Amino acid sequence: MPVIVYARHAESTWNAAGRWQGQADPPLSARGRAQAEALAGRLGGRGGIGLLATSPLARARQTAEILGARLGLEPRPVDALKELDAGVWSGLTRAEVERRFPEELARFLSGDPEVCAGGGESRSALAARVAGALRELFSTASGGDLAVVGHLGALRSLLPDARLDNADFLELPAHCAAGDEA
Repeated sequence: MPVIVYARHAESTWNAAGRWQGQADPPLSARGRAQAEALAGRLGGRGGIGLLATSPLARARQTAEILGARLGLEPRPVDALKELDAGVWSGLTRAEVERRFPEELARFLSGDPEVCAGGGESRSALAARVAGALRELFSTASGGDLAVVGHLGALRSLLPDARLDNADFLELPAHCAAGDEA
């Protein structure tokens, strides 16, 4: 049974600086490029991947390009795989968000699916967007596995308890493409 191989992008320059990224577009750090190469090595011998999709944001796209070179696949950028729009939080450190938006951050961290991070996007809107993209992509993966290079927030909108370090991956059952939890 085909699966979704979901990989979180490698470290960006803003990950390294502890900044909220949202849909901002910082590139991979030098460490991130090395992480992406290591990820490509781990997934390179796996086989069975019929389609490689990626968020078009630089940190995911650059990770996917390194992975695609190893897999012999051209990454397909998909706008709907972008990270949560973090609004005015984008570019701020956690301490800055805590100081300037304490109530909103507390609601967001409590898991409230309707709070809009920094006035941007809610987790429920993000989940609908990402689940729709996964359904469409999975249906075109030619019977093979679907590899996705995306973002932690996007993954957690579907699987709230998911934990994934930069340049790590997990395998999700096919029903996750329907937006169901694993």
